[in-house]
Amino acid sequence: MINYQKLYGIIGLATKAGKLVAGTDACLEGINKKSIKLVLIAEDASNRTKKQFNEICLLNGIPIYETCKIENLSKAIGKTNKAVIGIKEKGFAESVKKIINGGEMIG
Repeated sequence: MINYQKLYGIIGLATKAGKLVAGTDACLEGINKKSIKLVLIAEDASNRTKKQFNEICLLNGIPIYETCKIENLSKAIGKTNKAVIGIKEKGFAESVKKIINGGEMIG
């Protein structure tokens, strides 16, 4: 079970630290520049968007997780209507992975 409160907290911290990009175009650009370590895509994103990101992340060896709704993902980063976010820093990416996979952050 995902602890969404912790997930949104980490996403918020990554946003404040400037280690996160939001939106399909920004994420695609980050993936092409090899700066994205992890991608989160909203459950209610379009099938076309999900397919596109699943393929490009698989090709580039980037973990991708489908989680929460667009509204919640957007609120966590202080923006509106963002279905895709990319995390650019390894530490934040690892923390998000642990939360999503049911593990707790150490510390």
